Amino acid sequence: MAEILKERSELDPQFQWDLTPMYESDAAWEAALESLDADIESLSAFAGKLSDAVTIGAYLDASTEVSRKLERLYCYASQRHDEDTRDNAAQSMYARVGSKYVKMVTALSFAQPEILSLPEDKLAAIVNDPAVAEYKFNLEDLLRSKPHTLTKAEEKLLASFGEVMSAPSEIYHNLEDADMVFDAVKNGEGETVEVTGSNFVPLEMSTDRTLRENAFHSYYKSYRQHINTMAATYAGAVKAATAEAAARAMSMAGENVPVEVYDNLVATVRKHMPAMHRYVRLRKKMLGVDALHFYDVYAPLVGDLKKTYSYETAQQMVLKAVAPLGEDYQETVRKAYAERWIDVYPNRGKRGGAYSGGCYDSNPYILLNFSGTLDSVSTLAHEMGHTIHSWRSRQHQPPQYADYTLFVAEVASTVNENLLIEQLLQNENDPQTRLYLLNQYLENFKGTVYRQTMFAEFEREAHAMVERGEALNAAALNELYKRLVMDYFGEDMVIDEEIQYEWARIPHFYRPFYVYKYATSFCAAVTLSRGILNGDKEKLAAYRRFLTLGGSMAPIEELKVAGVDMSTPKPVCDALDYFAELVMQYQNLLSEEG
Repeated sequence: MAEILKERSELDPQFQWDLTPMYESDAAWEAALESLDADIESLSAFAGKLSDAVTIGAYLDASTEVSRKLERLYCYASQRHDEDTRDNAAQSMYARVGSKYVKMVTALSFAQPEILSLPEDKLAAIVNDPAVAEYKFNLEDLLRSKPHTLTKAEEKLLASFGEVMSAPSEIYHNLEDADMVFDAVKNGEGETVEVTGSNFVPLEMSTDRTLRENAFHSYYKSYRQHINTMAATYAGAVKAATAEAAARAMSMAGENVPVEVYDNLVATVRKHMPAMHRYVRLRKKMLGVDALHFYDVYAPLVGDLKKTYSYETAQQMVLKAVAPLGEDYQETVRKAYAERWIDVYPNRGKRGGAYSGGCYDSNPYILLNFSGTLDSVSTLAHEMGHTIHSWRSRQHQPPQYADYTLFVAEVASTVNENLLIEQLLQNENDPQTRLYLLNQYLENFKGTVYRQTMFAEFEREAHAMVERGEALNAAALNELYKRLVMDYFGEDMVIDEEIQYEWARIPHFYRPFYVYKYATSFCAAVTLSRGILNGDKEKLAAYRRFLTLGGSMAPIEELKVAGVDMSTPKPVCDALDYFAELVMQYQNLLSEEG
């Protein structure tokens, strides 16, 4: 009988994160939450007075401190909620701190329009005044947003709708994480296997095709049963984002990244589609199937090689992989292991997937659902990349610049993944194991560049449909997604009926124009990791400098510091040329084995 997920209380606490550095207890969190209202209300004293550099500097100091308190409260509640999404007390904590966030955004809504209402010459003088020197980049970024800033009254009104506008995302996550259940299935040996949100992808990576197929049908059966609700929640999220964009006269969330970067990514990946289609044909051939289905897309191509890793082994693999980044980098990884920054194993009710979190006044934290696969090891490396990026940014930047933007967020994580796979390939002579590792590398490219760009196309078209006044119902979303799958996977893939519902399980769609950044970050990371592994000390120094920048520069400029210019198609072209090279390596190794 397959192992059944345990309750959190049944797991060894040494494999669970330690949140006490944030708050000693839930009671301490409650006391801090209660005192927050007065802090938020104190900021209203600045309203109508933001007309000189000294006052603006004082306001920015005060609001930054209150934001730090709110961030700490939010991180603790969020992580407590994610430990077990069924926990009513944690749900209440998460909801209440969300309300405080909306209250603070509303309370601060006067500041941006008030500052931007000042005469242009006065604004320019303020930006260069020593009294606001610590916020100069923030203020320059604020000036950049001036065409998209509403009046004081309009900003306050829009801020007050924050909780309502985030409702579709909350409904979706509650439905998916807490309410959706999946039928248990049989594996190839007739054993019963539980299907959950957190174990679905590991099941789809099994060498047992019967298990993969049964899990696939069970999983998407539940999505099909809820597809109209999910279409309504996603349509609500898109309409909310579109309405805000229209109000602000902007089509994408501003991150100081030209929209051409998004469009160029899609166009460049489209030009490199033949390499993806060759990989799909290779997968069909390697699996030895007459028809390649979507329950085959995660299956290891080396079907008879069963690689599993203990968590302790995974820790050492990651530590060894990041050795090229320096002993001090490794030391922080050891610190993360020793001080329980990581929540390792799945449990009933635990949020699926993985992430790196935390706040300016805490350790970074990592949520995992470790299952012993190579993908789980890669996930540990990936999230550790986020964690060290956050750790170094917080060490080198003040709170207002500590958080890096989404555009660069996936670079450090993917560099770590690439270092891991390249290190394993370099030290492996067994042909079957090399094929296994190349399979994983190719899957990383497929999943992060091609797949995320496909998601980006889906998202761009969904938003465009709303802007054109077209219905964004289940039928339209299913058809759009199915068409893109056909384009990206080509003629060698059977288009299973269930795959049209896959869009409904992608939580990042509730964070508008986010998914494309996985693809651009991966392409940047390929350039960086290959330079580091080539022993280029200047490139290593540039990358380490990048890890300290936080959000202190425009993201395109930060990547230039690292040595990558994402304003051109070159990094994407180079990465996909390397993907094609890896496909050829795989084919050549197969020929040698044959």
